[in-house]
Amino acid sequence: MAAPMELYCWAPGWGLPSVDPDCLTVLTYARFTGAPLKVHKIANPWRSPSGTLPALRTKDEGVLSDTQQIITHLRKQKFNADYDLSARQGADTLAFVSLLQKKLLPVLIHTFWVDAKNYVEHTRKWYAKAIPFPLNFFLPVRMHKRQLERLQMICGENCLENEEVLEKELYREACECLTLLSQRLGRQKFFFGDSPASLDAFVFSHLAPLLKAKLPNGKLQQHLKALPNLCNYCMTILSLYFPWDEGDPPPVVPKAATSDEAEEDPYKRRNQILSVLVGLAAMIGYAFLSGIVSVHRQAPSQLRPRAINMEEEEEEEEE
Repeated sequence: MAAPMELYCWAPGWGLPSVDPDCLTVLTYARFTGAPLKVHKIANPWRSPSGTLPALRTKDEGVLSDTQQIITHLRKQKFNADYDLSARQGADTLAFVSLLQKKLLPVLIHTFWVDAKNYVEHTRKWYAKAIPFPLNFFLPVRMHKRQLERLQMICGENCLENEEVLEKELYREACECLTLLSQRLGRQKFFFGDSPASLDAFVFSHLAPLLKAKLPNGKLQQHLKALPNLCNYCMTILSLYFPWDEGDPPPVVPKAATSDEAEEDPYKRRNQILSVLVGLAAMIGYAFLSGIVSVHRQAPSQLRPRAINMEEEEEEEEE
């Protein structure tokens, strides 16, 4: 029997199977189609074979990191959620996915990564707690920078110069997008009837984080909650396809790693070494910048031997 494909994605949180919209799209599409995946829900992107999340390790095409490429690969493996769609429904899928990327994705980036209150009190706080030490000192900052660059690619390089104007424009377009999605869904269970399609995976992955996250500044969240059919739609997908993923994952009994497991994860040793080196560099740099450690020149007669004790704490992440 062929080895199953392996999917690496961000860990669960906020009552969702994954906190990242791209990871959530792939997970949801896989559940819709019944694709046999061995899922690794992690909070350290460096444990992924590509260094990013999501990542799908395949037998024929290597490692795929782009969401659309992963879904295309699953379709090639006969796991196609759009098999029964008509040509018109296929065209509608492309149009609505494009609408999500242009109108809803930018406001999600702004809500979680640009809005100062949400970023400091919610987003950065969650990632800093979830990511293992010592990566949690700098990975959230690095992710924040990448999200800002992503927003600039969508809205223009100068979009962040006037954040107040940007926020108003993004909020207006997002509200229009949410209202249009609500009207298109109507009283249907899914966007094309009683069976889910790829469009449902994309819509759910963009709406669910906004609906479930406990945001200090939830202006757009309130608009979404005022559209009950979209809220019920998200909760229906959670209850049907992720019934055991809404809360905390079940406890895992720790076991000793075997030689076979070590061979299956050739990146583990590399990531452990990198984590230790980065942690040492971060702690030493922080010590010098904060004044905890300083260098003073003294006369030879005043020099005395001095013992320096350094303690290092390392947290190992469990899957």
